[in-house]
Order: sequence, then C-alpha cells, then structure tokens
Amino acid sequence: MAVSQGSGGGTSKQEAIRSAVVSYITDHGLVAGDPLPPEAALMTALGVGRNALREAMKSLQAIGIVDIRHGFGTYVGSSSLRSLEAGLAYRATVSARGDLREVLNLLEVRRLVELGLTDRVFAEVRDLEPLERIVVEMEQRAAAGEYFADLDWRFHEALYEPLGNALVVELLGVFWAVFTRVESELPGHRYTPAAAAGWHRDIYEALRAGDRDHYLAAFGRHFADIGDRVALHAAATRQPAPRRADARDDEGDHDDRQNRYRHPGGQEAPKKTEHGWVRDRGQEGPP
Repeated sequence: MAVSQGSGGGTSKQEAIRSAVVSYITDHGLVAGDPLPPEAALMTALGVGRNALREAMKSLQAIGIVDIRHGFGTYVGSSSLRSLEAGLAYRATVSARGDLREVLNLLEVRRLVELGLTDRVFAEVRDLEPLERIVVEMEQRAAAGEYFADLDWRFHEALYEPLGNALVVELLGVFWAVFTRVESELPGHRYTPAAAAGWHRDIYEALRAGDRDHYLAAFGRHFADIGDRVALHAAATRQPAPRRADARDDEGDHDDRQNRYRHPGGQEAPKKTEHGWVRDRGQEGPP
C-alpha cells in the first residue's frame, strides 16, 4: 500500500505512513515476531523516503507495533500496553503532586474493571490453591514486616488468568505498575503489610466460601486505602476532597467520615455540619 502523494506535510504525512505500515502488516498476514522487509524494499512498497519511514517506525516502536532490532532488522511487535503504562504513570505522578483527581480516576477505572469481573470469577475460577499459596506467603512476609508488591500482583494475576482474557490481565498489570510507581508520591501513611495481607486473605476466603457480598466488601477495603489518604490530604490542606473511587451514593455517612480525618500530628480536622464548620471543642468558624 503506497502512501498517497496527496498526503499533507508534517503530522498528517507521518500518520499516513504509520497507517500504511500497519496496513502492510495486516494485508500480508504478519504476526508478532515476523520480519518486515528491508528498509529499502519497504520504502519502495510504500513510496516514501528513508527519513520519513524511519521517523514513522520509531513512533510505531514506541507503541509496540514494530520492534526495531539494530543490526538484525525490523519485526512485527507484540503490541503490548507499555505505551499506555508510560502515559498513565506520567499523569498519575503529576496528579499525585497536585489535586490527586487523576489518581482517583485511575483507581475508579481499576475498581470498575475488577468488580465487573465478579460474576465470571465466581463462575469460572475453580482452582483456589494458587491464591491460597500466595496469601500464605503474604502473611509470612507481613509477619516479618516486609511489603510484597510482587505478591500483590501475582494474586490478582492468578485471580483473573483462569478467565482466559489476556487483555484484562495485561490492563490490570498496567494499573498495578502505575500505582506501584506513584506510591511514594501519595500523601499520608502507607498501609501496613499486615493490612494488605488481611485484604487479600478476606478476598480469598470470601471466594472460597462463595460469599459475593463479603468478596465485594473485601475488595472495597482493598481499594479504600488510597481514597482515604486522598481525603486525609484534602482535609489537612483544606481542599474539597475529590470523590473517592470506592464511594457509593447510598453511604449516608460518607460525608461525615470524610470530614473527620485527622491532620498529621493527631489534631482532628474540622467537621462540616448543617450549622457550619465546628472544631474539636465546639468552636465555630471556617476550617
């Protein structure tokens, strides 16, 4: 597929070349790992110059469509979600140093994906032994005071791999990697290893018992940590707290709990009531 000579300059021409390369791959039935023609042959097939083709190839490599192996040639890539991970990690890091809304938005997407799979998990996940082994190892590491980000991911990977949807596992892996990278940027105190082990033990036990309500509640506790830390930060800095990713409209006491987080150092944040802001000792006034 030759690039149309009517393609404009700059970005539009590069888009046309990238589209032509993708069409070449699909039209020729190439799959991940297959070699593309040598550069000169591809230039002729697409009707483009060397520099323009190389620029397009670099862009396609960045998103995993091609794999340039210097000294060996160019191959069809695996089309992984690594470019998505890089973009989300950047947005989350910037957000973690700002109002934290993007962090909560990302957490909400992850929550919707994982909880949306609940029916399939209960219907299709039969072998729970891998999950139990991971939880036991979590508890052993927690008893030693060690964090275990690697085991956290292995648990969720083992939970969803039996569903046979590799894209879901890869997408959740992106979310996990992003949160791991921005963890140190988040406000407040990090959860304890014992708490994390407890969340996963509860998820496992609920699944083993076939208790959907307990399962959903356990996942809610798992996701609540970041939401709690964001709300604490908002109270301490007197900013409106972004809506927590685990918030539910039917939780009547949500606003009360959100406004009772303590400032760092132990002082209780002002509580908002229908009569205005009230401090610890009944003094009224703005927060």
